[in-house]
Amino acid sequence: MKLSLYDLLIILLYIVAIVVIGLVLKKKAQKNKSSYLLGENKLPWYLLGLSNASGMFDISGTMWLVTLTFVYGLKSIWIPWLWPVFNQIFLMVYLSAWLRRSNVTTGAEWIATRFGKGTGAKLSHNVIVVFALISCLGFLAYGFIGLGKFIEPFIPWEIVSKFVPFDLKPEYVPHFYGIVFTAFAVFYAILGGMVSIVWADLVQYIIMTISAIVIGIIAMKAVAMHGLNVPEGWMSPFFGKTLDINWSGIISEVNEKIAEDGYSLFSLFFGMMLFKGILLSLAGPAPNYDMQKILATKSPKEAAKMSGFVSVVLNPVRYFMIAGFAVLAVIFYDKLSLVTGDKIDFEKILPSAINEFVPVGIMGLLLAGLLAAFNSTFAGTLNAAQAYLINDVYLKYINPGASHNQIKWTNYMSGIIIVVISIIFGLFAKNVNSVLQWIVSGLWGGYTAANVLKWYWWRFNAQGYFWGMLIGIAAALVFPYILPPLFPNIAKDIILLYFFPLFLVISLAGCFIGTYMAPATEESVLKKFYTTVRPWGFWKPIHDKVVAENPSFVGNKNFKRDMFNVFIGIIWQTSIVALPIYIVLQKHSYWPVALVIILVCSAILKKTWWNKLSD
Repeated sequence: MKLSLYDLLIILLYIVAIVVIGLVLKKKAQKNKSSYLLGENKLPWYLLGLSNASGMFDISGTMWLVTLTFVYGLKSIWIPWLWPVFNQIFLMVYLSAWLRRSNVTTGAEWIATRFGKGTGAKLSHNVIVVFALISCLGFLAYGFIGLGKFIEPFIPWEIVSKFVPFDLKPEYVPHFYGIVFTAFAVFYAILGGMVSIVWADLVQYIIMTISAIVIGIIAMKAVAMHGLNVPEGWMSPFFGKTLDINWSGIISEVNEKIAEDGYSLFSLFFGMMLFKGILLSLAGPAPNYDMQKILATKSPKEAAKMSGFVSVVLNPVRYFMIAGFAVLAVIFYDKLSLVTGDKIDFEKILPSAINEFVPVGIMGLLLAGLLAAFNSTFAGTLNAAQAYLINDVYLKYINPGASHNQIKWTNYMSGIIIVVISIIFGLFAKNVNSVLQWIVSGLWGGYTAANVLKWYWWRFNAQGYFWGMLIGIAAALVFPYILPPLFPNIAKDIILLYFFPLFLVISLAGCFIGTYMAPATEESVLKKFYTTVRPWGFWKPIHDKVVAENPSFVGNKNFKRDMFNVFIGIIWQTSIVALPIYIVLQKHSYWPVALVIILVCSAILKKTWWNKLSD
């Protein structure tokens, strides 16, 4: 540990600033439910976009992406399609506006706008609350594990163990640190609500940007002095049937990491990612902090702008830092401390590289920034989980007439309960990647079918939604225990991705059986949803009835334009990711190409998307 007094003062200053934000905005957040959960829909889109980007600049995800870039080089730009990262493009182009037009507080509350208020709608409401809470708990556990692994190299257990009355196995040391630092993140998130989170995120984004620039420059100097010894194909984003990256003779143990990840058959892996990613993107945002930021915008038009702004402010900064750390790790690999117990843990590349290469003084800024990244993600996810517990459980079923003071204290207590449960989840998780794969391939695999159909098919009803979601969630909870023993040759962390079609078919069966076992949703509910949200898709019977009553109504005919903008947007977003990596690698014949692609796509989107935005 080489933290100087200057480093510690910077970290302390950051902590004080966040505490002050929570205390100052506490009174504003307590005005009413809308103020606490959505900032009264008064925050500007660019501030919410920065906040959303800051929330996505999470510490666990950054650790994972540094590891991917170290191992796979430019080919790593595709692997985050697991999330899928391009869902932000679908949101930007049309889905954020559709969601915001609903004028609700949470995704579960949105159910009533689509399915009405009958028995089926209540069941659907309940199942989306369960999904949202499981999803939020998964993300909190994911962040909790990453934070612990990040802190460990800077505060060695050998030092801490002298001051605690118990001993820990090495694999549980990160969990202990995660618990300690999570307690701080809880403070300002619970006190200040959405407004506190957004302003704290702004501070955190500024810190992260400065840190990213510093790390990128250090890495560029290292490349200029030492060069890079990497396998053939590491510098190229293009791929064939197989990955074809062989670290033998360079850093041979990396080959074991590739085998463990299961990405060797890269074309098959990429195809499954794309198939899953498109369907999941069509489903709209999952009920987490991203959805809450969309619902917090002033209008549908601003919701679309906010989602588009996320890619602009997040990816260049984040990948400048990621590429910087990956390059430093490749050049100075022999200086990294990656062993946990008797095994190499490549997820520790980021903290080990910081500890080894970042100059004294700058380290405090960087650590404050990455702690800020954890706080941002953690607080946003916690806020989303609280929104569902308060709005969709407490006020709906337990105490509909709750006083302002009761809501306030229930907010506080629900936040503490959620954090405790997420810590318990985290204690049983193996690593960051395993939690991530379960969320994006398992849990979201069960979410996809029902949430695609809800937007685009008029006949899909609440019973179909309930059974599709229930069967999908059940499969996500059970399959991780059933599939690995049956298919031992498939990497455990990636097996759920390859069985995504099975999740989809099972969930679709539940959707269709449930839909046709019950009558269609009330016509008045469907007509109101169709005229308010204005989706495109299979809505002709409802469209005809709306037009019969209101001949001046014009339906949404933008399907082709929206899909064109999605296609251009994905190229645009991917180029934004590649550009900072090429700059750090000093590939002067490649980064100008990426920049030209970005500019051309931006010009097209200005004409075909930005200029066409409306509420």
